[in-house]
Amino acid sequence: MTHEFKELIHAYLSANKIGLKSVIATVVALKGSSYRRPGVRMLLTSNGQMVGAVSGGCVEKEILRQSATVFKTGIPKMMTYDGRYKLGCEGLLYILIEPFDPNKEMLTSFEKTLEERKSFEITSYFSKTLRSGEYLGSSISFNNKEPFLFNKKVKNKLIISDDLERFSQKLEPCFKLIIVGAEHDAVQLTLFASLLGWEVIVVTSPSDPQNLEDFPGAHELLAISPESIDLSKINEQTAVVLMTHSYVKDLKFLTTLKDSRPIYLGLLGPAKRRERLLNEFIESNPSVREEFFDVIYGPTGINIGAETPQEISLSICSEILSVLRKQEPKSLKDKIGKIHLDISL
Repeated sequence: MTHEFKELIHAYLSANKIGLKSVIATVVALKGSSYRRPGVRMLLTSNGQMVGAVSGGCVEKEILRQSATVFKTGIPKMMTYDGRYKLGCEGLLYILIEPFDPNKEMLTSFEKTLEERKSFEITSYFSKTLRSGEYLGSSISFNNKEPFLFNKKVKNKLIISDDLERFSQKLEPCFKLIIVGAEHDAVQLTLFASLLGWEVIVVTSPSDPQNLEDFPGAHELLAISPESIDLSKINEQTAVVLMTHSYVKDLKFLTTLKDSRPIYLGLLGPAKRRERLLNEFIESNPSVREEFFDVIYGPTGINIGAETPQEISLSICSEILSVLRKQEPKSLKDKIGKIHLDISL
């Protein structure tokens, strides 16, 4: 959800720049099932604009209506939304609506945390019985330091009370996808991955004349040789897909990546090409650690009958997400139990 919160921050900055007030709505608790889970947020501005969503669409209209008093009084409030009679999701949502006006230090810390790819924590204090109150509200902390309040005007009014419940959420760095290759299919994969909120880095050849603008949604374009890849920035929050369409280049990049620890390393191309690539790789690197092969997926993607570059991109992103969430791809109709992963409230 980090990328969603980042979008809300950017929306707040745009609104604040033209003198608009903002409030933020957070689903802090849920009884039953719902389209989205606790921790999802949306931002509303005083001109009626909404950024983000906490459900499939119906709840947002009620949040907009309920936010009017928060804009007027500046006092946070609680609202409930019973989806059992309106959404068919059989869930009761508890939503905290509060003014959102953080100080500059909080915004600076947030941008620095994103850049350094560190996690942060948001804590919301709420009540399932209290309709409104100045002690309701949220805070955000970075590196376990003193938290910042969502609303700088509150100052010290947000006091932890036994009468309030607490919802805490740790948000991890934005997931990163490194695409090695710059052909048409790399453009499509960049677009699909960016729609998921992933930070996409495209790696091209130093002799390739392409620009960042050639890859809509890309976070960064690196025209580098295989030996120049910074392995320290590849970790369990990173996936890599080799799709240069050059056997020699893929082998060179694979050799460089042998000392990295991504959560996923995809190889484009058929199984026969994968076997040849890995055999030659092992011959040249006999001492490579066995765990490295556990993250290699080739051919990259799940079997959905993909044919076009767009369909193949969907297949690849789906497999990466299933690995990230530790889920075995299957039709939801065949899944027993809850659709969503269990979370701690």
